[in-house]
Amino acid sequence: MRERGDFTCLHEPFMYYYYVHLAVKTMPHFDADPSRPAAFDDVIAHVFGKAQFSPVFFKDMSYYVVPTIFQHEALARRLTHVFLIRDPRKSMVSYYKLDRDLRLDEIGLEAQWRHVQWLNANSDEPPMVIEAEAIQRNPKGVMGLMWEALGLSFIEHAFEWDAENAPDEWQQVAGWHQTAANSRRIEPTPEEDEATIRSAFDKAAADAPYLRDHLDHHWPFYQRLKELASRD
Repeated sequence: MRERGDFTCLHEPFMYYYYVHLAVKTMPHFDADPSRPAAFDDVIAHVFGKAQFSPVFFKDMSYYVVPTIFQHEALARRLTHVFLIRDPRKSMVSYYKLDRDLRLDEIGLEAQWRHVQWLNANSDEPPMVIEAEAIQRNPKGVMGLMWEALGLSFIEHAFEWDAENAPDEWQQVAGWHQTAANSRRIEPTPEEDEATIRSAFDKAAADAPYLRDHLDHHWPFYQRLKELASRD
């Protein structure tokens, strides 16, 4: 979305609400910028301040804003929402490598489901749901579908970028973006069979049994979201 060139892109502005303003926990590999807005209304003002000059795209986590966002129906109507989901067994293994104190809400799928349900009841169009695995299989096809749904043109050059020019905002969470920062494109990944996915998760869960409880809690929400996902 940054490489399109027609959006101002922000990196997780509501991260500051969850980890700084609410101070739910100390997030590892997060060097918070004290000049960034952290109160919910201040983050909203920051986003819409940028939107006075160009369209804004930002990626964020539903668990940062649920349930607070439910008090802001006008905000929901001003934003266009697209939800990205991933098999939690894979996302949890990845997350656990960087944060051994992974909270239940940080898995994120329950909050995403609650967020989607609320939008269905309070906005004019149902939000789009996309699977990360689908983007990895077919980046241009899936992003093209998303752009078409949003009324955006297809921009071929957006699928390549300079690894030397990672976004400045990523510096505050550099530990979480090493692979992406060193990349030049979305690389298709080999299909992982069920046994491989389960084996990797079981290995992490053997070290941290609480991961299995987290998975059991979020798996039904993942399945519901998966049923809503656009097909690539």
